[in-house]
Amino acid sequence: MIIGTTVLRELKAEINEIDYKRYIKQLKFKDKLSNSYFAVYEAPNILIASWVKTKYKSKIESLFENITGNRYEVDIITKKSSKKRVSSNTKNIPTSQNQTLLNPSYTFENFVMGSSNQFAFTTAKSVSQKPGILYNPLLIYGGTGLGKTHLLQAIGNYNIGLNKNVIYVTSEQFLNEFISTIKQLTPTEKFREKFRKCDILLIDDVQFFSGKEGVQEEFFHTFNELHQNKAQIVLTSDKPPKKIAGLDDRLKSRFEFGLTTEIQSPELETKIGIIQKKCELNKIDINSDVINYLASNLGENIREIEGAIIKINAMSSVINKPIDIELAKNILKDNLKENTSDLTLETIISLISSELNVKPSEIKSKSRVKKIADARAIVIYMARQLTPNSTPKLAKFFSMKDHSSVSKAETKIKNLIKNDENFKLFLDNLKNTILNN
Repeated sequence: MIIGTTVLRELKAEINEIDYKRYIKQLKFKDKLSNSYFAVYEAPNILIASWVKTKYKSKIESLFENITGNRYEVDIITKKSSKKRVSSNTKNIPTSQNQTLLNPSYTFENFVMGSSNQFAFTTAKSVSQKPGILYNPLLIYGGTGLGKTHLLQAIGNYNIGLNKNVIYVTSEQFLNEFISTIKQLTPTEKFREKFRKCDILLIDDVQFFSGKEGVQEEFFHTFNELHQNKAQIVLTSDKPPKKIAGLDDRLKSRFEFGLTTEIQSPELETKIGIIQKKCELNKIDINSDVINYLASNLGENIREIEGAIIKINAMSSVINKPIDIELAKNILKDNLKENTSDLTLETIISLISSELNVKPSEIKSKSRVKKIADARAIVIYMARQLTPNSTPKLAKFFSMKDHSSVSKAETKIKNLIKNDENFKLFLDNLKNTILNN
């Protein structure tokens, strides 16, 4: 595929010469692992692969889209992972049926389950094991980067391993193929043969069918035929069908035939698990303190979390410095949620009083009752962590004798964090609540 090298030539013209010679020039386009919507490049080592993913992956994807008109997903792999990818994508699959190239890392084993996604995970796994029987269709909805595509492709990867004919496309890819068929006056039978004769049809982001009457009509009949033939249909969307404006009522009705399930934003424990899993998969060594810090301060988008981890690791290797919290802060200052310019002391007090069942007026009082004093100390600690309030300013706010009383309260919480892992986790959750407020 000439397009792979063309994209790199286009990229060369837009970046500095050092980056091109040191990193981009060493990439090799893997034609056999790529298709019309998925491009794979091979790097000589994990450092270069990680660096390119972090700095230029989105730019390369944009160049593919500009040149071809199709939205591409780009992956940068190493020689070792290339061999595994070829093996996993060709094992037991007849070439006539292998019309879909899925990301092999998107498996159920690699998905981190928590209370925010447990039901979606369980139903997706059930559907993969009994396609066309349990929930048909299955529609998974939720915000960007929460794992919808991972579950969708995990269903595909599981069934490709069972020699099933699986089709995975985004709604945009489905639309583009449909438009191409009409423009080129090619027989629609070939298009319909592909999408109506498969065992499992996986379509990502069906909200983009909104307002497109022609493709909605085509998909309506595709859906009916697949459902009648007991072929499994799995869809993802950013919202439930009823809330997709511009979607035909007939399709909304079809989408609700089976089961609709939501993936919510991950809670702190799940984010910690996700970071640990991403570190394991990418062979990145990050200690628990840094993992907890990242989980508390990065957003909920899992793709952004993975990108942040790879960025930290790449920079750590380049400057030959171990990964610690200070390094993570410096590298990810633009990614972290700690944009607390609008965070006030009153907001912190309000949220903590609610969490600890203590009145805001009690926290601001001089009461020495243990429950109230502890809550006040936590407020002081959070204020020192998340706001620019100085110790004298906090002493004045809480009517304390002087700044040493504030320092004493802050030290008390720091010591508890060091000696009590459960308390540390509680504070991480509390901090997460404050930052997400």
